[in-house]
Amino acid sequence: MKVRLGIDVACRAAHQAACADQAGEFLFSGRRFRTTVEDLERLWAGLPDGADEVLVVMEPTRNAWIPLAAWFAAKGAKIAMVTPEQSADLRRYYHKHTKNDRLDARILARIPLLHPEGLRLSGAGELGPADPLRRATRRRRSLVKRRTATYQRIDALLEIYGPQWAGVLGEGDYSKAALTVLERTGADPAALKRMGRKRLTALLIRTSRGQWREDRAEAILQAAHTTLALWAAGGLDFAELAEDLAGEARLALQLTEEIKALDSRIGVLYEEADPTGLIASGPGMATISAAVVLGALGNPDRFDNLAGVRSFTGLTPTLDESGTSSRHGPPAKAGDPALREALFAAADRARKSDPTLAARYHRLVVAEGKHHNSAVCTLAAVLVTRLAACWRSRTPYQLRDVDGRPLTVEEAKAICAERYAVRDADRAKNRPKRASTRLKQGTKQGTKQGTKQGTSRRGQESPDNAPAAGPPSSKATRHTTT
Repeated sequence: MKVRLGIDVACRAAHQAACADQAGEFLFSGRRFRTTVEDLERLWAGLPDGADEVLVVMEPTRNAWIPLAAWFAAKGAKIAMVTPEQSADLRRYYHKHTKNDRLDARILARIPLLHPEGLRLSGAGELGPADPLRRATRRRRSLVKRRTATYQRIDALLEIYGPQWAGVLGEGDYSKAALTVLERTGADPAALKRMGRKRLTALLIRTSRGQWREDRAEAILQAAHTTLALWAAGGLDFAELAEDLAGEARLALQLTEEIKALDSRIGVLYEEADPTGLIASGPGMATISAAVVLGALGNPDRFDNLAGVRSFTGLTPTLDESGTSSRHGPPAKAGDPALREALFAAADRARKSDPTLAARYHRLVVAEGKHHNSAVCTLAAVLVTRLAACWRSRTPYQLRDVDGRPLTVEEAKAICAERYAVRDADRAKNRPKRASTRLKQGTKQGTKQGTKQGTSRRGQESPDNAPAAGPPSSKATRHTTT
């Protein structure tokens, strides 16, 4: 008897298994289990008696599938990996225009005549990347992204040991203590056992400043014991995997130290650029986020008006107009993405400490049914406008109630929590409404695009340029040429 065991692999949640015979009839389905020896043994025992061949079919979900495949292979099962289907976006292809240096120069020379409002003269000292504050904040963003990628690689390597390590050492954002343990031992179960509970506890206390103690050391040793039981049948070179983990941990520690040193330098540069701390006075702003905003904006006085500041951030919504219809779309996303990231994070914090922003967020989410991200983008555009106004008037940001009454920080936070708290139930009731709105907008957009066929350049494009959405049809297709 041949059986087929299909497994939907999960990285953190429970896996699901379904078993079918060689005729395709299901013997069981929806069986949940985790990557533990006990659950795997229970699943294996649940296979029908007399099965002389077991084929396990899985998708390569990150690295969480590796312990499962090794365990079933040790039991004599055959392993089949299926490549996940990748959906390709259907893109329209536009005609390429001729480009050469001569044509570019002629256009640039005529811009003052053709589009004078598009010109913006650079002020004194506005040299873009030559600005040390802008350059330092951009470098910090790059280092943070590299450290995040390193953390993700550590996540993937620890999954080979088993899922229990995510709860022991953390996931996605590792502390100095966790990285030090990985650098010293690579989470090698044998190395951890040689270190012992006493030495491991002392290392954790020293590197975590007392936050991790005996209970954490015991959890780490228990995770090592679980890994040894999971890989009891062999198939994994612990020493080699530990070397890879130790190398990634060293890199993460070095990046953290570099970011820490860069933060000190950015603090000095920001103090020189904004001695009175006008940008940092805004709600949700700290020294680093204020430095990112000021470094990306440059001198806010260089903009003709506050609308130009909002437009520069790329947080202003796009506008789609046709005849009598008008619809605002997603943000334009023009400009510096680091500036938008800093403003988005600051606005998300500011809505908890500024009643005027909290009231706007509450109205957008609860009354108008906007998604959290959409509402925060609106707040970010408002926040940067106010910060630029503070810079121009040379006055710090003042927290006020919706009636204009000045507030202290403690009073403002209390009002935000009391009046404008958004509950999970408020967000949940708007999800069906947003889904219906997106469906209607998609239908209208498709109808509008259909009416343009033959009258616009989009209608003149060949549909053969786009990837097929499905298998080719067996029916003959008639093409009409114009």
